[in-house]
Amino acid sequence: LLRLLLSLRGLFMDEILYYDHVSIAYGRQTAVRDASFTLRKGEILGIVGESGCGKSTLIRAALGLLGPSGRITQGDIRYRGTSLLSLHRRQLRHICGAGIGMIFQNAGASFCPIRRIGDQLYESMRAHSPLPRKDFQEKAGLLLHKLGFENWERILSSYPFELSGGMQQRVAIASTMLLSPSVLLADEFTSALDVISQKQVVEETLLIRREFGTAMVIVTHNIGLVRAMADHVLVMKDGQIVEYGETFAVLSEPKEPYTKALMAAVPRLKRSGEAAFSGQSGPGADGRAAGNAFREEFNVGTALNR
Repeated sequence: LLRLLLSLRGLFMDEILYYDHVSIAYGRQTAVRDASFTLRKGEILGIVGESGCGKSTLIRAALGLLGPSGRITQGDIRYRGTSLLSLHRRQLRHICGAGIGMIFQNAGASFCPIRRIGDQLYESMRAHSPLPRKDFQEKAGLLLHKLGFENWERILSSYPFELSGGMQQRVAIASTMLLSPSVLLADEFTSALDVISQKQVVEETLLIRREFGTAMVIVTHNIGLVRAMADHVLVMKDGQIVEYGETFAVLSEPKEPYTKALMAAVPRLKRSGEAAFSGQSGPGADGRAAGNAFREEFNVGTALNR
């Protein structure tokens, strides 16, 4: 009866993923304490906090990726009203990928270096449903084209090492979306990329939300990324949630001292017309103020922070 009520609660509240007072430990060391949050259809939730505060552990727990020493010691994680903790490994495998997708920080490590991208994507889809190779090619081509891959045939026939880091990350996102998950978990998915690649990945991720209504949880150190993408933000410190609410409200007027300190630590570069660094220099040989070239470069890198 309780499971039925929880399923109905998720259905009527448009609730896809729900963490209910979750605590996680590695051995005897508690990594996450009493964490609760809700993710609804099409929502993007950003999780921020300093390194080691439990951000990645929190989302990995949903897919059982805590390693041999990790375990959930309290609470429950529910996907569409079903407790993920009550499922057997085989049952959870059906949800992983098809229901809940995961994008890791280092996409290159997710691919086998000696197999072509297309073969690996096809194998991933075949693990969840029988699909003729021709149908896979058509589906993969449509998705890759929609995400901005003009020469998608070359991508599928390439080996991972033939692609740049940014391209590997974009392909990893596309491969996850081939299974049409309703939830996408992204763990520092832009941190290893240059700013131009970051911009491409962010735009494609937002396109996925618009096109498919995919709900997302993004773990990041980049406050600008959260400001640009997330509807709600969750701030963590020492394994605990210290603040949780709408992104604009939390980032503009944080209530907790830790959130205020976190926001104060975000570097703020000067805009054009101001000194890029402390102390202005005189005009350069071309008549422009020294540092203008640097300002232009930094303005590209801080586009998401504006």
